[in-house]
Amino acid sequence: MAEQQGTQTITSPSDQRKSVPVVTVESFYNSHAEKLQMKLEGPRVGFHRKIREPTINRPGLALSGFYIYFAEKRVQVLGAAEHSYLKSLPKLRTRRFRKLCERKIPCLVMSRGFHLAPELLSVTAEAKIAVFRTPMITMKFINAATIALEMDFSPTVTEFGSMVDILGIGVLIRGASGIGKSECVLGLIERGYSLVADDVTRITSLEGRELMATAPELTRNHMEVRGIGIIDVAKVFGIGSIRIEKRLDLVVTLKEWHDVEEVDRIGLDREFYEILGLPVPHVTIPVRPGRDMARLIEVAAMDEKLKGLGQNSALDFNARLLSLMERPPSVAAASSGVAGKGAV
Repeated sequence: MAEQQGTQTITSPSDQRKSVPVVTVESFYNSHAEKLQMKLEGPRVGFHRKIREPTINRPGLALSGFYIYFAEKRVQVLGAAEHSYLKSLPKLRTRRFRKLCERKIPCLVMSRGFHLAPELLSVTAEAKIAVFRTPMITMKFINAATIALEMDFSPTVTEFGSMVDILGIGVLIRGASGIGKSECVLGLIERGYSLVADDVTRITSLEGRELMATAPELTRNHMEVRGIGIIDVAKVFGIGSIRIEKRLDLVVTLKEWHDVEEVDRIGLDREFYEILGLPVPHVTIPVRPGRDMARLIEVAAMDEKLKGLGQNSALDFNARLLSLMERPPSVAAASSGVAGKGAV
């Protein structure tokens, strides 16, 4: 737990269990073939090969024989320039192409719908390298595939908590088992907000800039309500009550009243909850019989939205209080509505 003046950062224990993604040609093809309009060209080989860098390489220099700076860990794309260059080398192209395939490249993609020449396709079959074809323009394919790979390579952790979208603010609700997280989520859904994940939330870091939360595929759209069982939220409350994913903006921890050492009455000190190296604003709300926890979480989300717009109620109140204290006693008493002795 690290502390700075006016702030406190709590590191999530799930960071120790973050998953390091392994992206293979098979997983890349299965996940993105439809979006990238990819089709297999030639035999189904080399699907076990790993893609070790989340970006794309065009092997034009490599085909000319220059391999000093060759990005062999990336998906290789042959566009119009590479295709024309190979066509211009009728006698050398098989030798040059074989030298390329001797490297540990994951796979080859032919853009603009080009077909690989039969003699070159036999070279890839020998080397057990998968070849794909896409009708997309080369740069559009590179941009789309890079975004897809960035998502595939993003580190992911699992947080035990429920995620809700409240007025565009993604709120992760944490707390001990049985403290009432699901009841809070139900109350928020009844107010018109959307469920992202119940009880178990998968969180992914996107380029180290923001955290995106979603539910595991098995439990998506479902909730466990103690005493009732599993319910399908979309069928009970309507399709508008669910979201597939949402950016994480606020973490709320529910704690029993007697377990909270000190209740923050003003809110000047900011607390953060660190997930995958990114700090997320964090508030702790004490749980006590009779308190409307769903309403309190809703207000916390609204307050966080105001802070995002540059409005901090605690700082504004503190500034007004300090300004009042700096005035002469008579002016301060008059401003605060307290009449002095002898006032009419």
